[in-house]
Formats: sequence, structure tokens, C-alpha cells
Amino acid sequence: MAETTRWLFGDQLGPHFTRDHRGPLLLVESRAVLARRQFHRAKAHLVLSAMRHRARELGDRLTYVRTDGGYADVVRSHVGDGPVEVVHPTSYAALGLVERLGASVDLTVLDPRGFATPREDFERWAEGRGGKRLLMEDFYRRARQAHGVLMDGAEPAGGKWNFDHENREPPPRGAASLGVPEPWWPDEDEVDEEVRADLDRWERDGHVSFIGQDAPRRFPVTRRQALAALDHFVEHRLPHFGAHEDAVLEGDPWMAHSLVSVPLNLGLLDPLEVVERAEAAYRAGDAPIASVEGFCRQVIGWRDYVWHLYWHFGDSYRRENALGATERMPQWFSTLDGSATDARCLSHTLEQVAERGWVHHIPRLMVLGSYAMQRGWSPQQVTDWFHRAFVDGYDWVMVPNVVGMSQHADGGAMATKPYTSGGAYLQKMTDHCGSCRFDPKVRVGEDACPFTAGYWWFLDRHRSDFAGNHRMARAVQGLDRLKDLGELVAQEDARGNRAP
Repeated sequence: MAETTRWLFGDQLGPHFTRDHRGPLLLVESRAVLARRQFHRAKAHLVLSAMRHRARELGDRLTYVRTDGGYADVVRSHVGDGPVEVVHPTSYAALGLVERLGASVDLTVLDPRGFATPREDFERWAEGRGGKRLLMEDFYRRARQAHGVLMDGAEPAGGKWNFDHENREPPPRGAASLGVPEPWWPDEDEVDEEVRADLDRWERDGHVSFIGQDAPRRFPVTRRQALAALDHFVEHRLPHFGAHEDAVLEGDPWMAHSLVSVPLNLGLLDPLEVVERAEAAYRAGDAPIASVEGFCRQVIGWRDYVWHLYWHFGDSYRRENALGATERMPQWFSTLDGSATDARCLSHTLEQVAERGWVHHIPRLMVLGSYAMQRGWSPQQVTDWFHRAFVDGYDWVMVPNVVGMSQHADGGAMATKPYTSGGAYLQKMTDHCGSCRFDPKVRVGEDACPFTAGYWWFLDRHRSDFAGNHRMARAVQGLDRLKDLGELVAQEDARGNRAP
């Protein structure tokens, strides 16, 4: 009887995808994936480097196939009539490919890995809600209890489930940085040189094209690198993480963030080992509860919650457009051209994404996503752009995060209110406004902040959509107090998609 081959996807690179299988392994690198869409160059480099490093680690156990075509033909030709198994993939497209292939190949789909809460457990919880909202906070507390994370018996460590109130501090006044040690950075090697040469050649020959820059690789691509980055974060940065996790400083792009979303989403780390490492620091007295709880919330709370909503809402969820947003994303934004705009927050954030393919969650949500929603851009285009432009962006990540959280395109199924603001929030939580030619307090005229004007323009367009939303009632009522609303609407209608 032929041995079973385990087929790995490029985001299934850690030991928890192979340790229970002693037979042959297959990993396919398809240039066609990069040719279909314009990804960030640093993302293409990262994924190919990670896959090729894993192939080198596994040696003769793994067959590594490079192809210009699709996956299915490679799998068929490699396994022949023999059995093949695959860990449940992370996107509807990949799952569809697997299911179609299963019609002609002896193929078994294993349960998903790389997440703390099993799919069936989430579905039981969702069904038991009796029609109540699937609140992330409730899911997160249940996950804490199920896995014994930050629990003192039946009670949450520190006496509270949620330390968000302590983790929303603005940046330190007058500071250029938080002053914490930089993240751990990997060294590039000959595999990276090979990847960069291949990408250069493919781009030169017209097979692929990219957005953004391929600067020195900043993120782990091996299990050893991922553990080194995690250990460094926990020891040197986690103690400083909580208070300013929502703050932005131009001179400190990393602040005290972990950057572990990248190795987590490549499958190099397992979320439970990540939170266990953080909890150990708290138990040892090396990190405060507010920082550790806020970090664990991101990993086994929000990340798992997004994963489960992706499957729970179904593949049609990506097409939700409750606010009827149909404007096309302009080229200056989609190509990461920060020089096109005088709005400092937009310019700086786009430049950061162009350089690294990464900014933390506040620039993503309250600068890039907020601006897109205010302008009425198609949520499907915005989702696709976030997927392509960010090194940690995958379909399962971006569909709920953008359609539900960022663009409020699901009408409130995921978030109870749209996440957008005027310039006052950005002035409080970032240091962008001090060097910007626009004034966050001005909404009409040459000095009008595009976020302040855009916020009221957005609310005016969607007054009826939010009239019954108790979290938006006061903001909607505020429209009636604006004596210059007509002038503001005319101004923003005329601006359209032109860069501010």
C-alpha cells in the first residue's frame, strides 16, 4: 500500500503541521499566484523565503515543486493513485481547490491547525447564543477559560477580564519614540538572495509586477527565527506593550508591538504557545497584567475570532456592502504613493506600508480604513488591497477585518458601529497633526482636515443608516448643529477621490 503524502500549503510551515506524519511531504511554489495579482514585493519575498527555508529544513522528506501553473496538476502527477492528505486550508479558494481535487484523487482533509479554538467549538458557542450578537469579548473570555489562560482558578488573573481602559493611552507628550528596545531582526541568507534574484528576473521579464519595496527582510521565515522574535518580544517589549498599543509615533514605527502576526499566519508559531510564553512573563513578575492581557486578547481573542467569523459567515460575506460604497480606490492610494497627499497621516502611513508592508492596527483601522470608508470606496476593492499590501494579510484575515470591522459593510453583524473619526482622534492618538498643513479643528476651507470634513460628509450620506444605532445617535444629531454642513458637503463632493 502506497504511503500517504501530506500536501502542505505555504502558510502551513511550522512543526504542528508535520509532527504527526512520518510519510512524504509535498510543497508547491506556484509563480501563477504572484502573476494573478499585484502583491507587495516584500510579501512575495517573505512567503517564498519561508517556503524555501522550510523545504531546506525538511530535506529528502519533502518534495518541493516550482511551477508556472496551478497546484492541482502538480499534486495529481506527484501522488498518482496514492493517498494524499492536507490540513484544512485557510481560504475558501484553497478549500474549493482541495474539494475539486478530491473528486479525482484519494484525498483526506484534516482538521484546521494553528488556532486556539476548534471550529466545532466556535459553532456550538454561536448556536448557543440564541440569536444574540457574536461578541468578541464573550468569545475571548470563553477561550481564556477553556485553555486556562490568565486564570486564577475560576477568576481572571488580576481580578478583571479586560484591561482595555489602561491600554488606550496617547503617545507620550513630546516623545519621538517609546524608548523600548527594537524588535528582533533576522539576518538574510543565501535563500533570500535567491528569492530576490528570482523576483527581479520575473519582474524584469514581465511575468509579475508588484507594489511596494523589497527592503531587507524584517520578519521571521523559520521556526527558529520565529521563536527568537517571540522570546525577544516577551523579554524586552511586552512589559511596555499595553499602555500605548493604540498610539502612533512617526519616529517609532514598531512602538512595543510584537510583530508575531507574520510568523503566526505563516504557521511557524502556534497561538497557545505564544500566549503561554506571555503568561509565564506575568507569573514571573516580568510583565504587568494589562500588557499581557492586551496581548493575549489579540492572539487567542481577536485573531481566533476573525478566523471563525470568516467561516461562520460564509463565502458570500465578502460581497456584503450595506453602505452601498461603490467608488473605485484611486491609483495614488492603491500604489502606496504617499507623496500624492499633503495629509500627513495618510502620506506617512502609505510610505510605511510601501517600505515594509506593515503598520500596526491603528494606522490600518483609523487612517487607511477610515479614509476609505469616508470616501465610499468599494469594500471589495479595499479588502483585496489590504490582502495584497500587507505581509501578514491573508483572505481569512482581511475579509472579516475589512468588510466587517474596517468598512462596516456588513451593516453591523460584526461591529456595533463604524470605526471612523474626525481629526481630533488622530490629533490625540498620533503625532501626525503637528507636521500637517491641515488643521484637525477645521472642516471647511483650504485648511480643512480631510478626516474632519470626511467624517461629517460620511455621516451626512448615511444619516438614515445610523439613525437607529444607539452608539451613533449623538454623532448623527451633531449634524444638525453644523451651520456650514451644506458648504462642507459641496466641498467634499467636489474633492471626490482626489488626494487631499
